[in-house]
Amino acid sequence: MRFKDEDWEKEIRKEPFASSPFQDQHKQNVLRQVEWMKTGEEHVNDAPDHKQKQQIMKRNRRTARSRPRKVVVVTTVAVAAAAAILWNGQVLEPIVERVYPVSALQLSDDPSMNLLTSEMKQTVAMSMRDYLGKQLEVHYAKKGPITGWVYIEAGDVNKSEYAKMWLDGKTGALVEADMRSEMPGNELEHRFLRQVPGLLKGINSDPTLKPISARRYVKMKQGQEKPVWFTTLFLENGKGSGSIEWTRDEAVSVSGTVSSDTVSTDLITNARSSIEALSGEPAPALKSVTFTQNDKQLEETTALYFGDRYLVRSVGGRYSNEYTVMDFQRGVPELETGEEYELYFEKLSNMDEKIIRQNAAPIIQKMFDIDLDKYVFERDTKNIGMATFRLEEMANMIQVRYEEDARITMITISDL
Repeated sequence: MRFKDEDWEKEIRKEPFASSPFQDQHKQNVLRQVEWMKTGEEHVNDAPDHKQKQQIMKRNRRTARSRPRKVVVVTTVAVAAAAAILWNGQVLEPIVERVYPVSALQLSDDPSMNLLTSEMKQTVAMSMRDYLGKQLEVHYAKKGPITGWVYIEAGDVNKSEYAKMWLDGKTGALVEADMRSEMPGNELEHRFLRQVPGLLKGINSDPTLKPISARRYVKMKQGQEKPVWFTTLFLENGKGSGSIEWTRDEAVSVSGTVSSDTVSTDLITNARSSIEALSGEPAPALKSVTFTQNDKQLEETTALYFGDRYLVRSVGGRYSNEYTVMDFQRGVPELETGEEYELYFEKLSNMDEKIIRQNAAPIIQKMFDIDLDKYVFERDTKNIGMATFRLEEMANMIQVRYEEDARITMITISDL
């Protein structure tokens, strides 16, 4: 052992063992193991033939030195694995896979697997382990006639876990990759999980939110030195929810439920007024607030949920601002036949501009004190039921969502 027995208690309270996931339960597991080893050693020392055994061991020491090195290597790996179990109360990481990655590689019985050289197998296993976070069964391989690359597929293209890679036919090196996976939140790598409490605390959210599920996307194009991986962790408990996004190992977005006390009273007051203008009814009670800090987009978003149907979202960014009020329960109605849906969307597409203006103008005037007559109308052909009002000489615009009867169910204004 690296430390003397009496120093274990001190070491176990230092980083990284002092912080999550090395919690009290894990520390107690270590201390129990130490006590067990101490007790066993004391019993051996008290035995009558202890000194005699020590003498025999000294005589056999030279013989032991001449044993094959393979025995020493196997013993070292076994001790390392035992140490990993000892420190965490469970297997911290698959030790054998770390030493010999191909041992965890899953290959189907398809004859095309014969195309994979040992170097290719090593690359596939290590890429899945280091970037995807899990091993998927490789079921197909094909060699390109022109490039000489070997293309492989793993998992199921129709499900959440799938991978395809292009490998150099000579060296086995990774050339391109497109992978995705999904796993329980507590199975995400420790380097991500240990960041969770601090990141949530940084936005005044609940640091005790528990990991529920995680999604991973991996991309690599020809010319890149290594893949780029994107990880999203979803969190939840009885009080709220949240999510964290990483690009590679850097957290780029943190979102979580926060107390309404962290929100300005002006924002809440304006939100209530916006809902009343949109619905024509008093706003229901404020139910929850979610705050998102997005360092990649340089934006901060506050989302206020009123009752079970209204959302007011305020986005403040370095380059632009946005404000949205929405009845999120209103949407495409449930119709019985394809013909009914076709007629519904056709009616939205052919809705007269004057009717949309007549319904949107008074709401926008009440919310933002804006005269809609100064704005040019643009129909959104890609999103049926959406329209945009834009000032020609300025960047700001107003988007509206309308229904079959021209009722306005969402308004978004940009660059306030």
